[in-house]
Amino acid sequence: MERSLSMELVRVTEAAALASARWMGRGQKDEADNAATEAMRDVFDTIPMKGTVVIGEGEMDEAPMLYIGERLGNGYGPRVDVAVDPLEGTNIVASGGWNALAVLGVADKGHLLHAPDMYMDKIAVGPDCVGKISLDASVEQNIQAVAAAKGKDVEDIVVAILDRERHQTLVSDIRSAGARIKLMGDGDVAAAINTAFDDTGVDLMLGSGGAPEGVLAAIGLKCLGGEIQGRLLPSSDEEVERCHRMGIGDVNRVLHMDDLVSGEDAIFAATGVTDGELLKGVRYKAQTGATHSLVMRAKSGTVRFVEGDHRLDKKPDFVIRG
Repeated sequence: MERSLSMELVRVTEAAALASARWMGRGQKDEADNAATEAMRDVFDTIPMKGTVVIGEGEMDEAPMLYIGERLGNGYGPRVDVAVDPLEGTNIVASGGWNALAVLGVADKGHLLHAPDMYMDKIAVGPDCVGKISLDASVEQNIQAVAAAKGKDVEDIVVAILDRERHQTLVSDIRSAGARIKLMGDGDVAAAINTAFDDTGVDLMLGSGGAPEGVLAAIGLKCLGGEIQGRLLPSSDEEVERCHRMGIGDVNRVLHMDDLVSGEDAIFAATGVTDGELLKGVRYKAQTGATHSLVMRAKSGTVRFVEGDHRLDKKPDFVIRG
């Protein structure tokens, strides 16, 4: 992939964040998602690449934009697979909560898992804990391994987990192990990425969430030198068959980094829509919108934080004033 593609892609997430942040706190999650999707697609059309969506908003008959199999880019440049979530955290934006992101990842064609839209059991850590954790280990064993790798007491370990009824036993096991918990309403891509940055205070992510989000998190952690493992959780024979159609033969096996995103190169970009531990949300001023983004490339290991001030009168299509 071209090195310059990194900065081109952050323009896409900036546009989606500017468009969707107008809906923050207004209780209209679908409107926020649609605004992010439309803005993201418009900018994708200007990017010098030949992209194919492998992680998107759904199948062609379910999603009018950014559907799986859709072609993105201006038709010139590298052939890439695209994983995209125009607004990770639609409920977050609707309620004015934390950690909503506009997020995408790309890799060379054929190097991203075509993850079906179902649950995936996940564990994610930053670079200092690579090789120390396992989905097949107990919660206590994983927490102790992370504590040892980080040189911390178990009582100082913070585990991020989605606040869901299905995680009641997991929450109990974490507390029994002596660790602390950060419950999240939504946003497990942000939680996984946060494990790679000490300033966020998150050491480990556990629990089940969307499989497509697992691939997006894997792209980010690949760029950061971290690790994520996943195991698909199909809930019906139909979902098992769908896994098989997408090339996943053994649905019970643990998926490692190279299963989720292979090859040496990948690019991850995210822009904060609402405030989070890592990125600030969009700030609107009189005639400008301020964005805070993260863009990373696996091949070079470069991590950039990008602050932008955008003249809204020059970008009317990216800001839905509803």
